[in-house]
Amino acid sequence: MQKLSHSFSGALRTFSFWIANGTVGLPILEGIDYSCIFEEPNALEQAYAIFANVIEMDDDGKVCNPKYAEMRAALFIRSYVDSSYKVEPEFEGWEVALY
Repeated sequence: MQKLSHSFSGALRTFSFWIANGTVGLPILEGIDYSCIFEEPNALEQAYAIFANVIEMDDDGKVCNPKYAEMRAALFIRSYVDSSYKVEPEFEGWEVALY
């Protein structure tokens, strides 16, 4: 039975830590209070879905793009707390899909 790699587990743990302590996605979320996502489970779920959908691993399970996956999730969070913020490039369907 396959398990998630230590690299992915570490990337997910780090992302979760930064989400929880208010430092995810810097500088995109610099000075922005996004704590409202903890009161809206769908928003937090979407941020994690984007992170998980965007992250890539090589054949050995080593994460190749953790900062890019974090940045895409941060762009969603920014657009969630500021409806006037435009995500560039816009999200593609596969990035926001909930599985």
